[in-house]
Amino acid sequence: MADETARSSADRFDPILAASGLTKRYGRGSLAVQALRGVDLRVDPASVVVVRGRSGSGKTTLLNVLGGLDQPTDGLVLINGHDLHSMSEGSRSELRRSTIGFIFQSFGLLPMLTAAENVEVPMRMMRRAPVERRERAQKLLAMVGLEHRTRHRPSELSGGEQQRVAVARSLANEPALLLADEPTGQLDSNTGREIVELLASLVRSEGIAAVIATHDPAMLAVADRIMQLKDGRFVDHLQPNRL
Repeated sequence: MADETARSSADRFDPILAASGLTKRYGRGSLAVQALRGVDLRVDPASVVVVRGRSGSGKTTLLNVLGGLDQPTDGLVLINGHDLHSMSEGSRSELRRSTIGFIFQSFGLLPMLTAAENVEVPMRMMRRAPVERRERAQKLLAMVGLEHRTRHRPSELSGGEQQRVAVARSLANEPALLLADEPTGQLDSNTGREIVELLASLVRSEGIAAVIATHDPAMLAVADRIMQLKDGRFVDHLQPNRL
């Protein structure tokens, strides 16, 4: 019993994401561009890490490497203890589908599908049963306040509503890790603040680890840690209560 309790306690403190020594270089020789320069990052369950930095600082490259969309030149990415970049492409794709949720600035919704059908897409890829897909899509859309908009297509939704659908879709397969690239970049300040508060609430209630690249000051207020990225490396670790 004591051993089980100790293991349970330790598990709660295991990071969902642990990255070390990440470098990413494009090109060769004198024309090579060093997008990441030895990045280390740990993200625990139910926590929000915000990555700040100017355009070209490496934020999107970092998210792509953390999510297995791009291979690092060097370094290690562990997600729930699995070495992401030592996997075969098929295994990496499977892990992405089952463990990582992505949110993009451009929403990325399929225009011919309804809100509910868009949320179902990741579950279709995991071959989940139709009844299970529909029930979960309805539940997730209710969680983001869109239970009355399930049959509407993206063109019939506001920008804020479309991003709420994107948030619901990112949670479809109950991911352990959420990666978001400027999720409020196309929204007005009031709508953006609503999305920020929604994301923070869902991360903590669902026990998800989140890495969010953003310039939005509202997101800084809900962060557990704020990391400043400059020229491909972290140069500062800011305390949220300073901002």
